[in-house]
Order: sequence, then structure tokens, then C-alpha cells
Amino acid sequence: MEPFIATIGYFALGVVVVVIGLVLFEWITKQYKDWDEISSGNQAVAMSISGKIIGICIVLSFAIYHSFTLWDTLIWGAFGVILQMVAYLLFELFTRKFSVETKLKENNTAVGIVSMGVSIGLAFVIGASIT
Repeated sequence: MEPFIATIGYFALGVVVVVIGLVLFEWITKQYKDWDEISSGNQAVAMSISGKIIGICIVLSFAIYHSFTLWDTLIWGAFGVILQMVAYLLFELFTRKFSVETKLKENNTAVGIVSMGVSIGLAFVIGASIT
């Protein structure tokens, strides 16, 4: 029975970390509200948010593999969310020809795809570093 209880605990923890991560990402985007854009059909923002959700979950999965307690997983998950935010801000900083946030607001799906790729790709790097 213990593995089932642990699974429920990790699942609940994962949901909480993802929700907190999405709230923080919503907070750092100033030009639009993620869920308003998604509800109006903005595919670029939907792809970017999907990348963030998948990225956070990838980091959490590595944390679960390498942690002994829910507490360890929470710490690594929170650290992963912070690094995902740093990755997004660096992506915005290094994209000098245009603003990522503006292009996502304009529903530029190419930027949405790259934003998703950055989130997912760096999640594997972050996750692999968890020991």
C-alpha cells in the first residue's frame, strides 16, 4: 500500500509545483495574461506554456528518481522552476532582434515552438544535474 500512497503524494506535489510555477510565469509576463491568451486561441502562448509545464514535470521526474523524500523533491522542483524562469528570461535577453513576449502575444507560432523547445531542452539539462 505504501507505494500507492507515495504516488499520490508525488502526484499532489507535482500538481502544486506546476501550478505555482505557472503563477510565477504569469507574474513575469507583463504584456499578456497566459490563460486569457489561451482562451482566445493564441497557439504561440499555448505552446510556450505547454513547454513550461512539460519542463517543470521533467525536472520533477528527475527529482523523484533521485530523492528519498517528498521534501527533497519539493526543493528540487522549486529550484527547477526558478531555473526554468531564468531560462525564459535569458531567451528573451538573447533574442535581440525581437521581444519574445511581444511575438508570443502576437501569436507567432514559430516563437512559441522555440520557447517550448528551450523549456523542454533545458529541463533535461537541469534534471540530469540532479543527483
